[in-house]
This record gives sequence, structure tokens and C-alpha cells, in this order.
Amino acid sequence: MMKHLRKKTGLLLLECGKVFHGDLFGDNSKVGVGEVVFNTSLTGYQEIFTDPSYAGQIVTMTNPLIGNTGINHEDVESKGIFAGGFIVHELSSIASNWRSKKNLDDYLKEAGVIGISELDTRELTAYLRDKGAKVGVIASVDTPKEELEKHIKAYGSLEGKNLAKEVSTKEEYSWNKELFSFDKSEQEKDKVFNVAVYDLGVKESILRNLSSAGCNVTVFPITTPPEKLLPFDGIFISNGPGDPAAVIEMQSSLKEIIGKKPVFGICLGHQILSIFFGAKTYKMKFGHHGGNQPVKNLKRIEIEITAQNHSFAVDNDSLPETLELTHLNLNDNTVEGFRHKELPVFSVQYHPESSPGPHDSAYLFEEFTCLMKAHYEN
Repeated sequence: MMKHLRKKTGLLLLECGKVFHGDLFGDNSKVGVGEVVFNTSLTGYQEIFTDPSYAGQIVTMTNPLIGNTGINHEDVESKGIFAGGFIVHELSSIASNWRSKKNLDDYLKEAGVIGISELDTRELTAYLRDKGAKVGVIASVDTPKEELEKHIKAYGSLEGKNLAKEVSTKEEYSWNKELFSFDKSEQEKDKVFNVAVYDLGVKESILRNLSSAGCNVTVFPITTPPEKLLPFDGIFISNGPGDPAAVIEMQSSLKEIIGKKPVFGICLGHQILSIFFGAKTYKMKFGHHGGNQPVKNLKRIEIEITAQNHSFAVDNDSLPETLELTHLNLNDNTVEGFRHKELPVFSVQYHPESSPGPHDSAYLFEEFTCLMKAHYEN
């Protein structure tokens, strides 16, 4: 006798017409739309979908079991979930962790974000790897195809989208929380430098790293006039979502900042700085998303295993002579970092705050404080 197969409740439709079926979870009254990408991190799903850099995207986790550590208050990276949807193979029915306050399903429900499970994420990942990232929509299996196609058409493309302006803070605020430590006797570092952060979608773990490195941190909206940041000792340009070439307001701000203050950029900030100095950026086939990307530090001649989340990259051939290539991706030879040869400016494509991921690159926050110290001693 054939086993009865239960009809699955949801589907993922890609722009090319390919369909994947699964079971909806989270807020299944919503429709999730975005560019579908895959993340190869083994854990840290909470940090991933609360990363504002995922705005405009749907995240697929390649690790087959997700949700088993639940949701806690400490690992949230921003004020909410910015991803348009969440795709997993198996949604754990058990949330077991001493910090867990709720399960993944309930968290997505409260956030108004749709998810889909029991989907063949191996097939989906292989498809995106071969064909490239695709715009997709997650919805109930009963949703008319014509309606789903309208959502995909309305989304358009990630190229040309200035999403950083949408996720940036609306008001400036101060930050003084440091990295979490089990050693309660550990003393907080003296705050020596005052750092201004241009928020293009900054993660809280970046702010924690800056604070732990000895910085008083103030976070500013992307639209803040640059003269308001010039009294600070250093300026940080954060990570964020979307197309770096579309974030045109930052270019005029950088004209007033570069050369006057030490500057450190991460991810989108790295790309925006490269454009300012004359380099070009381009849309990658499926991007780098995960906690296991090998990067060669060309200065130290060392290999770092890094956490990454980006769909655009800096064109290596377009780097001007004023910039020195400092880091290189060993998987595809893409630009992972540069330093200006004369001005106090450096940046990296990957995420040295490594949340989630390895801690190989945490030294970069100390390098920023060293750069500020050297700048004011000269």
C-alpha cells in the first residue's frame, strides 16, 4: 500500500519559473520577496537574519537542521529581522540552549516574517551556485501564480537599490556595550578614542568590538552632514545592504572626511570607499555568505578564515595606484581589503566582528585604534 503524501503548505517560486515546495512557518499570512541567497554557516542563524545587510534578500541555510538553539536576547544584531524570508531544510521542534527565550517559529511570527521548511536546500543551493542568485517569492501553495509573478516583477533587481538609506538609524545614539564575556571580573577598557559610525546597516557586534577596543561610539544616520562627524577621532563606515554604487549620498560626505580623519570601512563601507577612490564594483554571481571564507592577509602572509555577507565586490583590475591591496579571497581572488598608501584609510570586505563565525580577524579593530593613535601623534 502506498503511503499517503501530505500536501505541503508553501512554495518558493524563482524568477526563472522554478518551484520548490515546503511547509510554511513564521508569519505564513505574509508573502516573502527578495533575492534568494545561501549561507554556509553551521550555526548563528539568529545573527544572520537580524543582520541588516540581508535587507532585500531571502536567506537559505545550507546546514540541514536549524532552530535547535532557539532565540536569545544577546545575539540579536539589530532592531529586527531585515531579511524578506527564511529557508531551511528541517525546522527543529526542540529549542535547547541555556540562553534561549523562545523558538525560531514564534520569533518569526512576532517579527512578521515568513519562513519555509521541508524544502530541498541541497538542490536549491546547487541551483543558485550554478545559475546565480535569483529573485524569489515565498507564499502559500494556494496563492495564484500570477500574483507571485507580480511580486517578483515589482521587486526588480538588487542592482541599483539604495537599501542602506532604508535600514539606517533615524536618530543618532551612543553605544557603550562591550563584547560578552563569561569572566565577570574582567575590567572594561578605558575609552581613549571617540569614534563616529556612519550607519548603513551596522551590526551590534561591530559596535561591541569598537567599544571593547577602547572607543566611545556614537552612531549616526546615513544622511548626517559630515561636518557633524569631523570633531571625532575616527570615522567608521559600516556594513549594509544593496548596491554600493546606488549609495550616492555617501560620496559627497566622504569628500569632506577623507584625509582629515582616520577611516575604517567594512563590507558596504569598503565598497563605497573603493568607489570614492576611483575603483568600480560589480554584482557577483551568488555572492559570499557564510563563516568559512579563506582570505590571505598579504601584509602578514597569513590565512584568515572569515565571516562574509555580500553580493557585490570591488573590481580588482579597477583599483587605483593610490590603494594597496591587503587581503585577497583564496576561493575566487576577489578583493577583500585595501589600504590607502598615503592617507589614514583602510577597509575590508569581510566581517572581522565574526558574528557568527571565526575570530581570526578581530585584530582589525585594534589596528583602527592604532591608526587613530598614530594620526594624532604625528
